[in-house]
Amino acid sequence: MEKNKKEKGLDVSTEEKIKEAARVVFHKKGYAATRTRDIAEEAGINLALLNYYFRSKEKLFEIIMFETLFGFFQNMGLVLNDEKSTLQHKVERVASNYIDLIIKEPDIPIFMLSEIRNRPDVLLVKLPIRQLIMNSVFFQQHRKAVDAGKIKEPDPLHFIMNLLGLIVFPFVAGPLLKEMGNIRDEGFNQLMQDRKKMIPVWIEAMMKAR
Repeated sequence: MEKNKKEKGLDVSTEEKIKEAARVVFHKKGYAATRTRDIAEEAGINLALLNYYFRSKEKLFEIIMFETLFGFFQNMGLVLNDEKSTLQHKVERVASNYIDLIIKEPDIPIFMLSEIRNRPDVLLVKLPIRQLIMNSVFFQQHRKAVDAGKIKEPDPLHFIMNLLGLIVFPFVAGPLLKEMGNIRDEGFNQLMQDRKKMIPVWIEAMMKAR
């Protein structure tokens, strides 16, 4: 692949610079509000050069969106398909991993939610989310726990909705919560670090309740 690009006169480092700039701009503004000129300015190149590497905003967006979604769910898939860890340990790792990820990349939740809602036909068909998540070791363990009476709620979608909601919603509502608590980014991030320990406890309690 890289050899073919060089034969066509494409500089791989320039292409990666453009992709990184596009990632930054798309994550902040979303597809509709982003202009190719914004990406060119972020990359420090002229618009003609950007168009030489990527013929359309849509094509560049699809690359960035796929990489963002795939990276997000691939990380989760690795945790959920670990045959050696318990259900409880998986919850702990998902909470910890994604809180750290979103603190580092705070624009990702809004970007993903907005673009999945606006362009599901373009995005979700390219990602094997059901195979990655719903057929995982995690949900096999969930079914066994339900059969054994350790978990009262039999629908695994409630499990994953509760888990993702507890992780992602505070970041989505971050500006409101910071205002309510009269805290800055540092204080909010500390709250999220505290949730790494609290979320597994809440999930366990919810799954045992009727």
